[in-house]
Amino acid sequence: MTDSHATSGAESATADREIVITRVIAAPRALVFEAFTEVRHLSQWWGPHGFTTTTRAFEFREGGVWEFVMHGPDGTKYPEWISWTEIVPPERIAMLHGEHRDDPDAFESVLSFEERGESTEVRMLTVFPSRELRDAAIERHGAVEGGRQTLAELAAYVEGASRTPEAH
Repeated sequence: MTDSHATSGAESATADREIVITRVIAAPRALVFEAFTEVRHLSQWWGPHGFTTTTRAFEFREGGVWEFVMHGPDGTKYPEWISWTEIVPPERIAMLHGEHRDDPDAFESVLSFEERGESTEVRMLTVFPSRELRDAAIERHGAVEGGRQTLAELAAYVEGASRTPEAH
């Protein structure tokens, strides 16, 4: 697994506003992609270790919205809102993610899914509106570690599902 706070400046004009997290998951790309397409999947793995979600609305399509509450292990509730901006099965998902519709601090994320033999490399690129918002997400909210844990939860879910086909 590789990840970084930002890519090098030579790679991106937004490098100082980015978080990039990558993980290779021992499951087929179609299955890893599918884990993002339905609430029945997302509710099993979304979020860092110990978090759960309660979905209020979900429509997986370009322009569709996922409104949900993340429940932290300490009982803290985090309102979340995602609008899917691009879906290219099974290669890419782009989204706008904030606490609510019209959130001025919402950030963009792009998930890419690359076949690596019988495994899948998931790359999560997040671009914040400003460097300050990115830094706050890292320092106050543990965004890098939270992203690592979220992809670990995804890996555990789909790797288990790939061994038991009836589970998905």
